[in-house]
Amino acid sequence: MGKNVGNRRQKTLGRGALGNASGRYDLTREEIHDGWDLCDDPQVLRTEVATEVPRRIITWNKSPDLPFDRSINPYRGCEHGCIYCFARPTHAYLGLSPGLDFETRLVAKPDAAQVLERELRAPRYRVAPIAIGTNTDPYQPIERDHGIMRACLEVLAAHRHPVAIVTKGAMIERDIDILGPMAEQGLVRVGISLTTLDAGLSRRMEPRAPAPRRRLQAMARLTGAGIPVRVMTSPIVPGLTDHEIERLLEAGRDAGADAASWIMLRLPMEVSELWQDWLAEHEPGRAAKIMARLRDMHGGKDYDARWGRRMRGEGTYAEMVAQRFSAAARRLGLDKPTAPLRRDLFRVPKRVGDQLSLF
Repeated sequence: MGKNVGNRRQKTLGRGALGNASGRYDLTREEIHDGWDLCDDPQVLRTEVATEVPRRIITWNKSPDLPFDRSINPYRGCEHGCIYCFARPTHAYLGLSPGLDFETRLVAKPDAAQVLERELRAPRYRVAPIAIGTNTDPYQPIERDHGIMRACLEVLAAHRHPVAIVTKGAMIERDIDILGPMAEQGLVRVGISLTTLDAGLSRRMEPRAPAPRRRLQAMARLTGAGIPVRVMTSPIVPGLTDHEIERLLEAGRDAGADAASWIMLRLPMEVSELWQDWLAEHEPGRAAKIMARLRDMHGGKDYDARWGRRMRGEGTYAEMVAQRFSAAARRLGLDKPTAPLRRDLFRVPKRVGDQLSLF
């Protein structure tokens, strides 16, 4: 991987990554002074949004680690800028950096809803829950201007299609008018990611995501509207947020959550170096301990990508976290099975000009 470039402290104000290291498929980048002494404020990196016209919007997977086989991502990259985001390496496929590019050079898919409708109408399509937000957040700030997530929800609601949503974004409250009726039909479940209750730590680790208190407010509004919500204490960071497990679950329960889940911090590909740079800058006194625990769970490596191990890790510490989580979830009533999303209501709505049935 290429080296980080640029002034760390100034060029990353309000961002998660400390640099813009080259991706796996990109040449190493270096900043060269151009000889002009112009006044150029390096403190603010503006968000740029390009557009993409996708041929398909539903992505399929066969991972045994995931409870779904299909998903939608309205955006590439994520302005929330969570430094630990396991999706950062996907930006390398675009020839962009998993560092600052991932959170500042975004790609929107404005035709996503139309493509989704076409795929749902395909004769061979067979209904099963679609997951949204498993890679990048559908309610990141640029959704306010683009509205792609809402357009996709409108298509799913019209088809009575089951959907599971994962987000940190309080903007999901905007779509309660769609999600509420879908929840009444058993068609939707939402997961709210809550990593820490420490607002200062959250601001450094997830710089443009809503504060923890705001996420809990969103959770309460959703559950108050009858929309089932899972509190997702993900990722758990050993030596940094692991002491909060019980309090995170309690906060979620108090906000109305009826279920809970967790994933250990994952550091695939470029994320490891980005994370370690962040630790050196923001948590230098804990960095060695945090990395030692992570490596202990992955056979001495920063990350083990094997199925069955990548989400939780192995060993004494991983087992201790699992036991603590299970005990707290059981005590708080968050360990009960949740009702499966309904598939039997799916229908393809009639369009103007469609031939009517004879019966």
